Amino acid sequence: MSEQTATWYNLYDARPQVEVPAESPLAWSYHHSGRPAVGEKSRVVLRERDMAGHLILRGGAIVLDEAVRQVLGFGLPGRPNTLTRDESGERSVQWLSPDEWLVIVPGGEEFALEKRLREALGDAHTAIVNVSGGQTLIELSGEKARELLMKSTPYDVHPEAFPVGKGVTTVFAKANLILRRPTEERWELVLRRSFADYLYRWILDAGAEYAIGVEG
Repeated sequence: MSEQTATWYNLYDARPQVEVPAESPLAWSYHHSGRPAVGEKSRVVLRERDMAGHLILRGGAIVLDEAVRQVLGFGLPGRPNTLTRDESGERSVQWLSPDEWLVIVPGGEEFALEKRLREALGDAHTAIVNVSGGQTLIELSGEKARELLMKSTPYDVHPEAFPVGKGVTTVFAKANLILRRPTEERWELVLRRSFADYLYRWILDAGAEYAIGVEG
């Protein structure tokens, strides 16, 4: 077997500078299912962080940690099912499996980030995949957000079982997604674009009794 390792790769900017406006994965849902306004009685608030950059990293933890620290200024999470974030909270890295991590950054940064990571990694045996177009992120906040989750997922979301900084892959309304808790008052759902409308309608229904509102 050859000991040579392929060091070439194709790097594509998935956000070309054209006049065609990009649409949120929930754009169709807002039009057809409605977008209830946030009011004084809203005890759950939904917000989509659309068009963010999502990168999947695969490889050895030590070499990836060094590259991530060099490029982003903070490292990989040290324990399974946890995430790390920068000071602004805009950028995060989540443990998905022993050799797999999800990086989320503000939209438009992912192309330059992938390029810088590849340069930092050099000939290391790793893989980086830009999955931005296939995923979106929904935030849930409010005093009844945890109750809504309890109706939707079998995973234990009690604060003792799901502290701040935890993130897991689980089932939510019969769909697979990533459930995260970056702060005390906020939960995040990282889901496939193809599930976005179904899960949006589910959340609106499950949150109706809490006067759920959707932020712009």
